[in-house]
Amino acid sequence: MAPTVILRKGSSYRPTRTDWLWNGWLAAGKLAILGGQPGTGKTTIALSLAAAVTTGGYWPDGRQAQRGSVAIWSGEDEPDDTLIPRLLAAGADVNRVHVVVGVRHGKEQRPFDPARDCGPLAAALASIPDLRLLIVDPVVSTVAGDSHKNAEVRRSLQPLVDIASRHRCALLGITHFTKGTAGREPVERITGSLAFGALARLVLVTAKAEAKDGESARRFLARAKSNIGPDGGGFAYDLEQYNVDGDAGYEASRVRWGAALEGSARELLASAEAVEDEPGADSAGFLRELLHYGSRPAKEVFAEASAAGFSKDAMHRAKRKIGAVAVKDGMAGGWRWRLQAPEGSAEDGEGGAQNCPLSSPPSESVPPSSSDEVEAFDL
Repeated sequence: MAPTVILRKGSSYRPTRTDWLWNGWLAAGKLAILGGQPGTGKTTIALSLAAAVTTGGYWPDGRQAQRGSVAIWSGEDEPDDTLIPRLLAAGADVNRVHVVVGVRHGKEQRPFDPARDCGPLAAALASIPDLRLLIVDPVVSTVAGDSHKNAEVRRSLQPLVDIASRHRCALLGITHFTKGTAGREPVERITGSLAFGALARLVLVTAKAEAKDGESARRFLARAKSNIGPDGGGFAYDLEQYNVDGDAGYEASRVRWGAALEGSARELLASAEAVEDEPGADSAGFLRELLHYGSRPAKEVFAEASAAGFSKDAMHRAKRKIGAVAVKDGMAGGWRWRLQAPEGSAEDGEGGAQNCPLSSPPSESVPPSSSDEVEAFDL
């Protein structure tokens, strides 16, 4: 018998609101990805959120969490010397924490494999009626094949997403940024296929700004994507060592949450990852002189800058500093950089084209903020 497609009228569905675990940040039955730079404490953040769930404590924005249980699988950290100490340091009720440690098959026991053991996991989680949060670290371990292929990532993640939907718990997958992706859209920086960020309903990112003038490094958590609520904004935080169980105890890291932050995740990441020029280096002066006699293809700008010892990031910062703009080259394709000429003068000294005031660039130009976004993919 040939297969048939099932159709159902939209009027037969009953609209429902999103069931939030943490309003705007973690949703019941949905996948959220937490990614970021190395050393930003992504696992520690996840355990801090788990602690809030197990105690009915408070989220970083001051709202109270609904109390429940948490299940955790970690392929990178041991429960006894890392996970449990950090949970205790965060004030968690560890009686409500369930660590996935292995799979028993007959008389044999083996390590849990998230790429093939979602069936047994779903059965085990059925015994936890108040499950609110499931943490998978790292989420890339759920992929049995090539984690850079969209189809394989979607196929591998779907069983975990189905578990979250069935148990009405939030699913939080932890991962890293791909090296060398600074400046790109945060969701595109997630390691592996773009399907990780596409399938997730929410993507949260972390970053750490370099310490300056004796100050401690500033870390933050930002919301890079949300298909079911607002995006943008974030929270500053610090990581600290906490002595668990008094003088006879041991130290474990925990999160100390700070102030709420405004702005998009890309803006916050750009601010954190900005690196000042080396002492004595004048990238702005170099770029101004390079563009003094007319516009230059962006690729030439980067080539000249590299020969002079300046990075692409330094050139982008210099471009913003001197108020240069990027314009689409209609003849050759690609982008050209030029200075914004004073009002009333000929543009770039090329062809006698009339200029517009600084506050109103020509229609073919792209404002600095958006041109940087487009150029990242064109060059």
